[in-house]
Amino acid sequence: MANVSVYNMEGKEVGTVELNDSIFGVEVNEHLVHMAVVQHLANLRQGTQKAKTRAEVSGGGRKPWRQKGTGHARQGSTRSPQWKGGGVVFAPVPRDYSFKLNKKEKRAALKSALTSKVQDGNIIVLDKLELKEIKTKNFVKVLNNLQVSKGLVVLADSDKNVVLSARNVEGVSTLKADTINTYDVMNAKKLILTKDAVAKIEEVFA
Repeated sequence: MANVSVYNMEGKEVGTVELNDSIFGVEVNEHLVHMAVVQHLANLRQGTQKAKTRAEVSGGGRKPWRQKGTGHARQGSTRSPQWKGGGVVFAPVPRDYSFKLNKKEKRAALKSALTSKVQDGNIIVLDKLELKEIKTKNFVKVLNNLQVSKGLVVLADSDKNVVLSARNVEGVSTLKADTINTYDVMNAKKLILTKDAVAKIEEVFA
């Protein structure tokens, strides 16, 4: 098991914690990590683009001129794609970009992402993270003590004071331990977890 230093909110080392190898020490599968990230981004897409085809554009019900004898090319409607105000050829329609990833694959990808953070030394464990009031300045002070500017803060349970204090800090986001995902872990410059959050992750994803 990997030993990681534990820090307090003043940025001082106060001990160590052993991380479960079945979550923080697996063989990194880059392909699964990539698929999990692509799936997350695909699921966020609205897919609401829309343009009208010649069948949907209003007007054009009458043939603009007779078939023969005018010297013009034959035309059946003024709403054909070659006309101004006509429909779009193969117009885009609303669609669903999401796709399915098996539960085992998603878990394996998350474990690979957490392992890569440990291997790269981009994980910080706090003994606790508690703020007496909602104040961004106090939260930023904790980050400065840890020498972190951007990152993902993972809490065991939702803490209103911490969440609202971090909400306005650029490059910082907060998540509960049981809702973390591969994209947010990989997208974070630093991964900051409380000891309780580590225990919760090991309990949920073991």
